[in-house]
Amino acid sequence: MGWDNGGRYVDQTFQVWDSGHERNAYWLAVHICLKDPQIAGRLNRRPGVTREAVWQAMGRASNVHRALQPCEDAHREFRAAVRSLDEAGRWPFGRPALRPSLSSWRLWALFFAIVCLAGALAGYRTPLVLAVAAGLGYLAVQPSGSMISRVLDGGPLLPPAPRASAARAQDAWEEELRESGVAPLMMQVVDALLGEDADGLLLPESHVGLRSAYGPEFLVSGQAAGQLRHRMDQIDGGTIAVCGPRGVGKTTLLKDAADRAGFSVLVSAPATYAPHDFLLSLFVELCRRYLAEEGSPAPEFVRLSAARRTLRWIRPYARRLLRMLAVAVPAGVLVVLGLFAAVRSFVEQPAPLLRGTYDGATELAGTWIPRIWRGEAAGAALVVTCSGILVWGLRHSPVAWKILRRCGEGLLLLTVAVLTAGPLVSLAWDAQVRGHVIAALGWNLFTATLVVSAIDHLFVLPRSARLRWIYRRWGLGAPVLGELLLPRVFLALLGMVLLTSAEMRAALTDPGNPARLASLLAGLLLYRLIRWRPGPAEPWLVRECKDQLYRLQTVQTSSAALTSGAAQLLTLGSTHTTALSTVPPKFPELVADFRELLVEIAREWHAHDEQVVIAIDEVDRLGSEAKAREFLAEIKAILGVPHVHFLISVAEDVGAGFVRRGLPHRDVTDSSIDDIVHVQPCTLGESTAILEKRAPGISGPYVLLAHTLSGGLPRDLVRYGRRIIQAQSAAGSVELRDISRQMILEELSETLAGFRTLLSKEQWTPDTGVVLTSFRTLTGRLRTVGAGPGRSDALVSALADFALRAPRESLGLTEDARELIDEASAYAYFSLTLLDIFAEEGFGRRRERAAAHGADGDPELLAEARRELAVSPYSTRPLLTAVRTAWGLSTGTA
Repeated sequence: MGWDNGGRYVDQTFQVWDSGHERNAYWLAVHICLKDPQIAGRLNRRPGVTREAVWQAMGRASNVHRALQPCEDAHREFRAAVRSLDEAGRWPFGRPALRPSLSSWRLWALFFAIVCLAGALAGYRTPLVLAVAAGLGYLAVQPSGSMISRVLDGGPLLPPAPRASAARAQDAWEEELRESGVAPLMMQVVDALLGEDADGLLLPESHVGLRSAYGPEFLVSGQAAGQLRHRMDQIDGGTIAVCGPRGVGKTTLLKDAADRAGFSVLVSAPATYAPHDFLLSLFVELCRRYLAEEGSPAPEFVRLSAARRTLRWIRPYARRLLRMLAVAVPAGVLVVLGLFAAVRSFVEQPAPLLRGTYDGATELAGTWIPRIWRGEAAGAALVVTCSGILVWGLRHSPVAWKILRRCGEGLLLLTVAVLTAGPLVSLAWDAQVRGHVIAALGWNLFTATLVVSAIDHLFVLPRSARLRWIYRRWGLGAPVLGELLLPRVFLALLGMVLLTSAEMRAALTDPGNPARLASLLAGLLLYRLIRWRPGPAEPWLVRECKDQLYRLQTVQTSSAALTSGAAQLLTLGSTHTTALSTVPPKFPELVADFRELLVEIAREWHAHDEQVVIAIDEVDRLGSEAKAREFLAEIKAILGVPHVHFLISVAEDVGAGFVRRGLPHRDVTDSSIDDIVHVQPCTLGESTAILEKRAPGISGPYVLLAHTLSGGLPRDLVRYGRRIIQAQSAAGSVELRDISRQMILEELSETLAGFRTLLSKEQWTPDTGVVLTSFRTLTGRLRTVGAGPGRSDALVSALADFALRAPRESLGLTEDARELIDEASAYAYFSLTLLDIFAEEGFGRRRERAAAHGADGDPELLAEARRELAVSPYSTRPLLTAVRTAWGLSTGTA
């Protein structure tokens, strides 16, 4: 593409295309891709990055060839299909055969269809005339490319359908051109126009996932999750500990394992625990969770009167009965009113078949039963007596009851079939109704066929590129119209014209229809009664859980009174009252009951090949390693249930005790825990997956910034992701240098404020207070940063002064004060390193240079330095110095 003197685009790549349609398809793909949010959001972010510049760049011949390369095969298939279409559609005079044509047979079919239609309008609406008119009209509107028209034109019966093949090949090429060719190339063109550090723009598609601390839809399965699933698959029940630092994702790991299990209970360990109370709450949660899985409501323990409890119990049944009566009473009244006359006449004058059967049975019963009773039919009496003995003898025979039940079911089903199929059969045998229906269908079927054929020609047959593009944009297409719309239009039109037809009204108002409808309703009602089954009884395990809830959460009291007395004047009596109250279960009894119920639940779920998980979280919240070990020792009695996986989150020191078991002594972890999973901080790849899941479109430099500040801890990673969005709003820019500078300085200011609070509690002298001068200078620069030009250099100078000089000036301080100063200066050195890396121009260039430097240039070392700050400031400084050397930064005298 180029620009002419009039300011219009001039296509310079016409030699690339075989037809104008291919060129239009390419520019249509460019137009669609320019509206993509990932591309549209990057426009107008830097000078020269405009829609017109991208459009002009995409018109260059080199870029057109690059866009066509990924879809060469589809393009070749499309051109081959077009050539086949041209070869198959040539007529002797060079006219395409797929265009509408007026063949002789089409003219004759149209002529005779009009003649039949005129005859039908004149009153000759015989079924034959109407059927002939409908058939000829259908032939007249057949498209030239259909099978019927090709056969009548003398063509082959089953041609290869080149038109459909060309359309499919065109759709496939256009889609691949847009997705594999134009879209990736346009992204490269926009990046080239943006210049250096194109990925330094913060343009996430959405950051809704950063608002949720835990969301199953944002969960990214990492290495620790895979290890936990593998350990659970290797053992058929047991205790697995999950250990790691705070914020590493132990709770998320337990929730994920609980969600994947067939049955699970997740509880948190109390900060101040009592083993009996914890097991009691776990027992209650187990019962409630099982009742919820079974769809049975847990009993409510509230202080209500007997009347209110009865009313609450009756209320759902009464509501259900009233709702049913509100519909059943009007429906029954309407049905009885409509069918009463027909049913009464049917009872008074039944059909000949039913009347004969009834008379025969009545005569047989009236003749033989009195004769047997009077002893006049000795043979029949003997047969009846033997039949009674036989029935009594078969009372315990399962085969006899099975045969009797099958015969009864068969008789009922036969009755249902007769009642439901009888009305339909009677309609077919009624000559008057049959004549009305045929007359109505013939004429109206012809009208509906003509309308549907017109819709088919209007929506389904057009094959121009513009119409197909419009159909796709609207979500329409030939399969949708052909398979969904046309049948519904046909039925709607046919029903509309049938209801307005006099013949159909006559068929619907036949005098025998109410009796037929009554028979059909009786058959359906009898079928529903046959299929009715009583609801299943409450499983015993559900009853057991409810009983345990009553036992664990209520105090049951029973009392009895006996009063005796003489006459009212001589009162001499006594009253005896006894009370019986349940005793709360002791810890051993509670453990036994808990294990017994859990064994039954696990056996039931194990039969369905499902896992049972009991997850106990926040054990590291107990305060110390000794308390955590004591807690494990107390709950050890409930562990080890067959087919149950106990997952317990513990601190790192407890996990370390399990790893070094037997060296030199054994502790409670050796006997309580079967296996352990160490959850490590995320790598840069895992952090990238997490942030891309929660904030799609976030670029690599911002992922590295959040990963560095969080040290790879998922909880902090999400928090720093939110801080990046906040820093973007505060900085008013989408550039990496502005957002990272804002965020790093805010984090540094908050951290130094915490150190200032701790330093104020120390004792200072005139000799040792010198180090506070640089600290105060740095905090003052942080408060005034951004107030005017030139403040940034002063801030960096103050930060470097405190980071490099403070360790040397703190030698004469007390041990606690010197430790605080060393930690603060090490964090300042870390913040200075981040400012030099992220808040300067040329981040991508410097990152490539650091990667070429070797292992010290690995971006993962930045997060490792952040984690090392939690261990010791003295080991952090050499690591930061090596990182700064790899990134080409000044190391000073640190």
